[in-house]
Amino acid sequence: MFEYFPDNYVWNLGVVAALNSGGLIDEVDRACRPVRDIASRGAEVGTREFLAAWTDLVDSMVKQADEALQAGRSRTAGQMYARAANYLVNAERMQAVGDPGRLDTYRRCLDLMQRSFDLVDPATRRVAIPYEGGTLPGYFTQATTTDGAPAPVVIMWNGLDSTKEHMYLSGFPSELATRGISTLAVDCPGSGEALRVDGLTARIDTEVWAAACVDYLQTRPDVRDDRIGIVGWSLGGYYAPRAAAFEQRLAFAVAWGANHNWGAVQRRRLQKEGERPVPHYWQHVLWVWGHDDLDTFIDFADDVHLDGVVEKITVPFLVCHGQNDRQIPVAYAHRSYEQAVNSPKRELRVFEPAEGGAEHVGLDHLPHVSAYVTDWIDATLQKLDGRTAA
Repeated sequence: MFEYFPDNYVWNLGVVAALNSGGLIDEVDRACRPVRDIASRGAEVGTREFLAAWTDLVDSMVKQADEALQAGRSRTAGQMYARAANYLVNAERMQAVGDPGRLDTYRRCLDLMQRSFDLVDPATRRVAIPYEGGTLPGYFTQATTTDGAPAPVVIMWNGLDSTKEHMYLSGFPSELATRGISTLAVDCPGSGEALRVDGLTARIDTEVWAAACVDYLQTRPDVRDDRIGIVGWSLGGYYAPRAAAFEQRLAFAVAWGANHNWGAVQRRRLQKEGERPVPHYWQHVLWVWGHDDLDTFIDFADDVHLDGVVEKITVPFLVCHGQNDRQIPVAYAHRSYEQAVNSPKRELRVFEPAEGGAEHVGLDHLPHVSAYVTDWIDATLQKLDGRTAA
């Protein structure tokens, strides 16, 4: 993995995430240089300075984008707003819960993302999915089919600290769209806007969120309601397989990072084993799950696992994992695969360092892993329809 900051895994994760989601190395370098020395003091020291340095870059880019828009260069402006959103959302995720201005920073990410949609991606629209008296926020990227018929769709869920903006900016929805597959990227409870703005926290029975997403998609005339699949990355590697085990309307599932026993990983993290995805880690975890006591939470987290669950998956199931994942042991990918005995098409893909994609959810070479997942989904849909995969 490209490591801009020596011995600071968490900060480096944010850098490679930005670079592999459309960031430009010159812009990222300009944002990182002011905080290079601070990074040597550890992941939790200097996160506010990190945000300030990246915000300075974003401010400069937005000024340039505004000027481009006024000059009639709408595509240039839209692309710059998207990159600015990319940088800001990766800096926002580094902040402590309740840091002053954090919510305002995230709201700015939403605004920049919408400006980009309006200018360069009219196929993507903000949507609200009815859920337990409220809504889940999402982005729907509509694929254009050659005959105008309804399209298959992938529900995409994020993990412990990512957002629907990260998912969109990864390029995954646009790749699916080129293959005639739409995407519903959702901030599920405990993540993104659902957590930050609406206060919705995570839960073990993720099939409840899945049912809400499928119910919503079945109201759309542009969706094939018999070809709705689900993909989850990072902690979504628990969320999505759990949903597929119990929500029978899903046609396939992908664990993009096999989070087979997330509860056990938390106990190891208490012993300082493995890397953490964000600074201020335990504060963030309690926020996501809606708990306020670490001791009782650890007991609760013991139930966040897929033992006795993936056996219930009866649809095609792909497990992807990085061989050098420093957060989630690769052994969990093998366990998810080995236990999914009732899937008619179960596959395991472990990405090795020599090819890239070997880190957590393939962030070190995100386009490589994304292409593999996209091609697998395309081939799976063709097989379900009795067609020959290209």
